[in-house]
Amino acid sequence: MTDNGANRDKVEGKVKETAGKLTGDKDTEAEGKAQNAQGHVKEGVENAKAGLKAAGDRIKDAVSGDK
Repeated sequence: MTDNGANRDKVEGKVKETAGKLTGDKDTEAEGKAQNAQGHVKEGVENAKAGLKAAGDRIKDAVSGDK
């Protein structure tokens, strides 16, 4: 699976969220939560793409008779 920045977004988002909590900066905390969520969405999209590709490969193999 290729990294589309999902891990970076999750880590940077968590750091921002924590920094916001520690400093009482609600805007930074919210920005961090949003960036973390964006990383999780990117990861989900990549997982879905990989699953669809695998399913397509299985269908192609079944149609062509390959195992």
